[in-house]
Amino acid sequence: MGEGSALYNFLSNLSGIVWGPLLLTLLVGTGIYLTLRLGFLQFKTLPYALKLAFKPSKKKNKKEKGDISHYQALTTALAATIGTGNIAGVATAVVLGGPGAVFWMWITAVFGMATKYAEAVLAVKYRITDPNGEMAGGPMYYLSRGLKWKKLGRPLGLLFAIFGAVAAFGIGNMVQSNSVSDVMETTFSVPTWVTATILTVGAALVLLGGIKSIGRVTAYFVPIMAIFYVIGALIIIIMNSNMVLPAFGTIFSDAFTANAVGGGILGTVIRYGVARGVFSNEAGLGSAPIAAAAARTDYAGRQALVSMTQVFIDTIIVCTMTGLTIVMAGQYRGNSELDGADLTSRSFEIFLGDVGAYIVTIGLIFFAFSTIVGWSYYGEKCFGYLTGQRGLGIYKIVFVLFVFVGAISQLDTVWVFADVMNGLMAFPNLIGLLLLSGVVAAETNKFLKVAKQERQQEKEAKYTSS
Repeated sequence: MGEGSALYNFLSNLSGIVWGPLLLTLLVGTGIYLTLRLGFLQFKTLPYALKLAFKPSKKKNKKEKGDISHYQALTTALAATIGTGNIAGVATAVVLGGPGAVFWMWITAVFGMATKYAEAVLAVKYRITDPNGEMAGGPMYYLSRGLKWKKLGRPLGLLFAIFGAVAAFGIGNMVQSNSVSDVMETTFSVPTWVTATILTVGAALVLLGGIKSIGRVTAYFVPIMAIFYVIGALIIIIMNSNMVLPAFGTIFSDAFTANAVGGGILGTVIRYGVARGVFSNEAGLGSAPIAAAAARTDYAGRQALVSMTQVFIDTIIVCTMTGLTIVMAGQYRGNSELDGADLTSRSFEIFLGDVGAYIVTIGLIFFAFSTIVGWSYYGEKCFGYLTGQRGLGIYKIVFVLFVFVGAISQLDTVWVFADVMNGLMAFPNLIGLLLLSGVVAAETNKFLKVAKQERQQEKEAKYTSS
């Protein structure tokens, strides 16, 4: 069943309700509240957070508990979030909301960094060691274990786990493999069954090895794919530097006037900017803290700062590259045939010829596969929470098989269904973030004192050694 069916129309209408003004306001509002509650933490600590994220891992010490390094937890989360949203999502936002939507994606990211930080703090603080000896955490745990009112926390945790386990098969699996098979057939004339087989085997090799296998793969895979795509966009920007400032000017002016889409109104620009921004970086959805909970760390705040950089990398860097290129190319104006990845591909092609189209195509393949890898872990942990860690082997096998199904199927209805599930995940998570914001603040104050002492000791050590 696809577009035009009764089920598709029902889910499409439901998606419009779920992703309506209430959720978008709650997403941004939670980010603003946490920013104020934490004293503009994301602005003050971003350089330090980036240093934590990318510095070489130390040998494991007794104070650190977890399965993977800070960096591997970050790349696992980035693997899940740097996906089709960075290529197709930005283009859709510009087409439907105008160039100004890019500005509102930035705003969503700025406040989303505080949201992502809070999610990770709670994920680490309330994580457990499951019967398999692995760390397990995320919204389902901090809702059920953190909220004092158990009659609210436990049902909310259960709902989040259900929505997350189901959403993993949609946005984190079938729609990604379908995007890859479609672009491989269109660009390189590769039959869908061939792409489906390769993706399924590749996914199985990574996913069946568990979080340590996923962490090792993403640690190498994510930087390569992100740098490959960003360099392509940077070449365009540098070669056409005279167009960069006018493009920024268009984005800023359209963000408040909304003249780009015939007769569009400001509310449309904000709506699509916020919605696609959240779709890209997932701040507030509750997915990424599941990966953060697996990190080896001594303080929740330390891993939370690392997790916060995910939003910066995903939206402020990668999405900006896509948005600038699209605005500079100008193909979004009056061209109803171009949308999503096609518009991004055409924009790159204008500046770099066939090479530009190949950059977008290869980038989309990498991004989509990485999303499958990241979301498999999210779905597994949600399923494990629901079943008491039973049946995880079966879940992984079924998840891998659905990679093949997605690659060879028409998925209009699945796209919309996945959109609904993602939106429903956000509601219980945001409620938990607001109610547990005091815990986040307390954990933050505790870690910042430790971080200040550590930096002072480093300075003293350098002075002594010199």
